[in-house]
Amino acid sequence: MGNLIWHDYSRLVAVTASVYTFWAGFWGLIWRKFFWDFVGGTLRDPGGMQAPPRDAFFVTVIIKAPVIQVISIVLAGFIIALEFPIPHLKGTKLHRTIPLRIPLLLVQAFLAVLFYQGTNGAIWSLIAAGCYARSVMLGEEMNEVKEDRSRRGGQV
Repeated sequence: MGNLIWHDYSRLVAVTASVYTFWAGFWGLIWRKFFWDFVGGTLRDPGGMQAPPRDAFFVTVIIKAPVIQVISIVLAGFIIALEFPIPHLKGTKLHRTIPLRIPLLLVQAFLAVLFYQGTNGAIWSLIAAGCYARSVMLGEEMNEVKEDRSRRGGQV
């Protein structure tokens, strides 16, 4: 058996999480629900669970104006463009850096966990961020970095 290449595994999990978050953001535009409304919320007969008044900010940016969903869609699209590099990003330093992806995935997880449809995308984003952190701790490099070093004579 071979060794697990953590950054390749992380890339696959990050693509899955980002596609899921992208799709969940679109569904979140149609059915808007603040996921954490059950914490201190009130159950009403017509109307279901309603968030407490202290969560008015989240109700505003998720239900009244879907700002969180739109930001999640844009961020997930950027991460997909980074993982499956579009021609403008391929081979750039932005594409080759593994540590950049960890905070991007953590922000995606934070945003996705706020609205109801994005919770699974948030869980997979956390897993991908953890796997990328493991690859950084092991000192792994992407193949593009290795190829770039060989072209430049060992310097990056």
